[in-house]
Amino acid sequence: MEEENKNNKKHFKLKISALIIFIIVILLCLILVMGISFINYKLNEINYEQIDKNTIEITEEVKESLSGYRNVVLFGIDDVDGYTGRSDCIIIFSINENTKDVKMTSIYRDTYVEIPGHGYTKINHAYAYGGANLAMNTINRNLDLNITEYVTINFKIVKEIVDEIQGVTISVTSEEATQIPGITSAGTYTLTGEQALAYGRIRKIDTDYKRTERMRTVINAVFNKVKKMSISKINNISDKILSEIHTNVTKEEITEIIKYISSYNIENSIGWPYQVTGKIINKVWYGVPKTLKESVQKLHKELFEEENYNTSKIVNNINNEIIKKTGVK
Repeated sequence: MEEENKNNKKHFKLKISALIIFIIVILLCLILVMGISFINYKLNEINYEQIDKNTIEITEEVKESLSGYRNVVLFGIDDVDGYTGRSDCIIIFSINENTKDVKMTSIYRDTYVEIPGHGYTKINHAYAYGGANLAMNTINRNLDLNITEYVTINFKIVKEIVDEIQGVTISVTSEEATQIPGITSAGTYTLTGEQALAYGRIRKIDTDYKRTERMRTVINAVFNKVKKMSISKINNISDKILSEIHTNVTKEEITEIIKYISSYNIENSIGWPYQVTGKIINKVWYGVPKTLKESVQKLHKELFEEENYNTSKIVNNINNEIIKKTGVK
């Protein structure tokens, strides 16, 4: 069973989004040259969505146990037409409001969970079915969390930003070259936005670790180029980025976070669920948690230091139903 788990992990198309780092890079550059007051003005370009937090499901015991933590979720959408597709990137930022420690949890997009009103399917379908509201409800319901805030970004930003700065110079191997449109051999190239995005997404030739390393390579190349640009050029780039962000976090809250960004200690990312078994159901491949209950208990121990965490009745019921439907336990 463990061998099956290991072999099927490659099917998880987890996209640890480099986009949030692009945003931080651009905002930091703007802060350095223009100051907080200008950032406050620029934040008007963000698409703000008002969501009634009373419509987001959080169990009472979770509200109490996580009262000292602020959990915000980042959705990365791979939809050329806008923000209605599946969330192929799901990253939860868990902020300890006392210590300012921040931990990141990346949820595998193929994870088999219950989506309210839609039955059992992949967790990334929730956003397509009901936007950020349903996606937050789904995460809270299956992981015993208290998320009421989200940020959504479209992956097309990567392409647009690289094209805006007229490409990034990157050395590629012969194997990498086969995965990049317009390139056939190893060498150092100035990649277009489309090529840089393809380079950062390569996953067939090696491992997820190397893929994230390539993403960091693109990020570093962008940063090194942006920091040498004029104020007007940086301003143009920020316009492209900020106008592509959708969120229910208010401008005032974002400004407050930026002011005290140096106080936050960002730690490494956790991949969730911790153990999965690949399962084909009705000709569709799913990553089934092994088990949901154990994965939620371990998550609460690592993120919130909750030893011997007792999962909610809802999680217990979902856990039992997943075992019944899949036989994975």
